[in-house]
Amino acid sequence: MPGITIVGLGPGDPGALTQAARQVLEAATEVYLRTRRHPTVAALPAHLIVHDFDYVYEHAPDFASVYETIAAEVLRLGAQPLGVVYAVPGHPLIGEESVTLILAGAREHQLPVRLVEGLSFVDAACTALGLDPLTAGLQLVDATTLAAHDGPLAPPLTLDPHTPLLVAQLYQRALASAVKLALMELYPDEHVVTLIQAAGTTEQRLRSIPLYELDRHDEIQHLTTLYVPPLPPLTDLRAFSTLQGIVTRLRAPDGCPWDRQQTHQSLAPHLLEETYEALAALDANDPDRLREELGDLLLQVLLHAQIAAEADEFTLGEVIAGIAAKLVRRHPHVFGSVTVADATEVLTNWEAIKREERAEAESMLDGIPAVMPALAFAQSAQRRAARVGFDWPDISGVWHKVEEELTELRLAPAATRPQELGDLLFAVTNLARWLGIEAEDALRQANQRFRQRFAYIERVCAERNRHPEDLTPAEWDDLWEQAKLS
Repeated sequence: MPGITIVGLGPGDPGALTQAARQVLEAATEVYLRTRRHPTVAALPAHLIVHDFDYVYEHAPDFASVYETIAAEVLRLGAQPLGVVYAVPGHPLIGEESVTLILAGAREHQLPVRLVEGLSFVDAACTALGLDPLTAGLQLVDATTLAAHDGPLAPPLTLDPHTPLLVAQLYQRALASAVKLALMELYPDEHVVTLIQAAGTTEQRLRSIPLYELDRHDEIQHLTTLYVPPLPPLTDLRAFSTLQGIVTRLRAPDGCPWDRQQTHQSLAPHLLEETYEALAALDANDPDRLREELGDLLLQVLLHAQIAAEADEFTLGEVIAGIAAKLVRRHPHVFGSVTVADATEVLTNWEAIKREERAEAESMLDGIPAVMPALAFAQSAQRRAARVGFDWPDISGVWHKVEEELTELRLAPAATRPQELGDLLFAVTNLARWLGIEAEDALRQANQRFRQRFAYIERVCAERNRHPEDLTPAEWDDLWEQAKLS
């Protein structure tokens, strides 16, 4: 009758073939193999007519295409009156993408499927290592999946370097190179790892090497598995979990007295200070300083999350989940089916989504923190208003408004000058927006330039045994011009 029987051939030793798998193979007349490159194949019953899909690997452009082609053929064979027996290395549900696709297709076509278990490479590797995967909390990842995390635009690794790791199907040196680079984001270059060759067969052998040597060994082949032992606590300082653990430890009953006494309110000035220090590093275009300041800012986030967790307010996981959900929700052109023409349309959609999220009586300006610096608040408010159409048709109207407000300030009586000056600053801030300039950044940088130039004049006065207050207007102008060139 039609149907698909999927047999696991085990890790490689014919003696490890399960009794159920042996019975299926002995009762069958023919079998289709994902690959002949497996030691158990030589010990298959002599009467079997053996087919394989190795030819697919030679012609398909990538592994995804290989598995799709194999799955489609197995589904076709399974729909025939006698069905099909399909055999794969190891266990059918561990590291077998073709089986995953077959199961999905069989459900769609209502084909019966029988899975005949086999020992997996995980069983064989753990036996070789003397490792209890349940007690150790073993992590398992495919080498090609791990290699996809190599590169600046790759998604971050979600592995825990303090938990043992098995990397499956490390079948060639080029792949090992990409895996090595990905792992070096979490582990020291000298971290000792173990190559397990042909686990569960008579050819099994283990070799321990430093991580940086991973792609320097010709013995890497289709039966290679990599074992990465866990790092001791506080060893991997690049892991987010390590930093989170340090903050938790600082707040523990036997932790740091200063950290333990902090509250959301007491940390508020530090949060603001670290934010401005990060901005200063950006203004200075200093990557090393920016890296350090971003770390200080991240510490503030973790401290607030830890304090909240202790008070049963919220957890760091909820913070991460909240921003992740918001990013997905507000980027339907990336994570959904919406199409956009340019960045302007992205911002328009963003504001429309935010409007849907707001309470009915809430203003679109309510989300701007009142404690923001005045220039930053003004520019943020102007941006939001512009997204819903409250804006000048072109920049000429903005220039005219600045000139109008400047004239009104000149003519204003003393009582209304603060209001008129505010209007002028608001208009200039709007001009900055039209020019693509962050008004707050521009003023902050102007303040820094003023500070540096004034300090130059003070140094010159000190060198000349003069006091700044004794300088004539002409001397001030001359030194100021010198400062601009220094």
